[in-house]
Amino acid sequence: MESSKGFKLYERAQNIIPGGTQLLSKRPEMFLPGLWPSYYLKAKGCEVWDLEGRHYYDFAQMGVGSCVLGYADEDVNNAVVEAINQGSMCSLNCSEEVELAERLIALHSWAGMVRFARTGGEACAIAVRIARAFSKKDKIAFCGYHGWHDWYLSANIGDSSNLDTQLLPGLLPLGVPRGLKDTAFPFAYNKLGELEDIVAKHGEEIGVIIMEPQRGTPPSLGFLEGVRKIATKIGAVLIFDEVTSGFRMNFGGIHLIQKVEPDMAIFGKALGNGFPISAIIGRKQVMLAAQESFISSTFWTERIGFVAALAVLKKMEKYKVQKSLVQYGEQINKGWKNLADKHGLDIEISGIPPLTHITFKASDALAIQTFYTQEMLSKGYLLGAAVYTTFAYSDSIIAKFISDSDDVFGAIKKWTKAGGIERHLKGGCKHSGFKRLV
Repeated sequence: MESSKGFKLYERAQNIIPGGTQLLSKRPEMFLPGLWPSYYLKAKGCEVWDLEGRHYYDFAQMGVGSCVLGYADEDVNNAVVEAINQGSMCSLNCSEEVELAERLIALHSWAGMVRFARTGGEACAIAVRIARAFSKKDKIAFCGYHGWHDWYLSANIGDSSNLDTQLLPGLLPLGVPRGLKDTAFPFAYNKLGELEDIVAKHGEEIGVIIMEPQRGTPPSLGFLEGVRKIATKIGAVLIFDEVTSGFRMNFGGIHLIQKVEPDMAIFGKALGNGFPISAIIGRKQVMLAAQESFISSTFWTERIGFVAALAVLKKMEKYKVQKSLVQYGEQINKGWKNLADKHGLDIEISGIPPLTHITFKASDALAIQTFYTQEMLSKGYLLGAAVYTTFAYSDSIIAKFISDSDDVFGAIKKWTKAGGIERHLKGGCKHSGFKRLV
């Protein structure tokens, strides 16, 4: 691959872009160091062509979970093209902003107002700002991954391991003001006692509780209800971060299935099918606190995101897209389990079906996962440890993916039994978390 266009371009990128890419999740080292195609020429449906025209089916991330309908969906693209032709930016506001706000409120009866942004991380920061403005308290209890902004990374000031169990180990709070120390406190999912300990120590100073209602493991009995009760008792704003989970299991937020109402909820990724749009919905009295702070940005008014989101919601509802996302995830899970049983491999499958994750239970798990990615790449698949399902899949594509995984699982068993699989890697082992590239 050293002679490939993608490899050479990534080498150039590392010299002029810190980290080589804009997004940690798209770094080649997170998949297959030295061999990952890195760049694409074309993407359509669930298919991708790299810079040299090689074809792949995407079982890696589908645009890091943003393209639930598939790449370059015609219905969404047509709506966006029309908006572009009519003017995507103006001194006046676009009407689609109001239409999308009304649509989201109609789906969530507890909510009364909406603010919009373009990315998940900034939407989380906006939500936290509004919640602090409403509660008039600085301290935050959080569970899960909520982006790159100062309020979140400040949890690692003084204890660099605070964020290790939230998603990405190794995150350093460099550049984050030291004055934010002891303003954000993590608790583990399904560990209500940890939140109770935070409240016991900081009590009425906690003004915000932000968490993912579900990312992988289902909530244990009474967990979310317990968090809701604690938030109400101490006067904290409860925020559900559904940037990842929203609109995958159901048409709306996954909290609707769990029947626990937050004070605010955040949506992103799936909302725009690859076009940047995120939404913060909330109870009217909470959201009005935004007027007491300065929360404003030119490109939050740009038309494309609103138009794309409306087209996405329309298609999701018409074709019951969530049903397919869940079904495809369950088919992949069943296929993996059958192959593991057939070849005598110990695996763990976690996550909601539309975002399923495979873990090889072995001491050399990272090497095994890297080998799986390496061998499937040669068969024409982009693959990581997690699969975001897409409406663009089909039963036949998934069946082919599982069939092509069969001999790879056999090879994994063979080489691990023979004393180690790492020597069969053509490049390095994938990174397990945040690592700085030199």
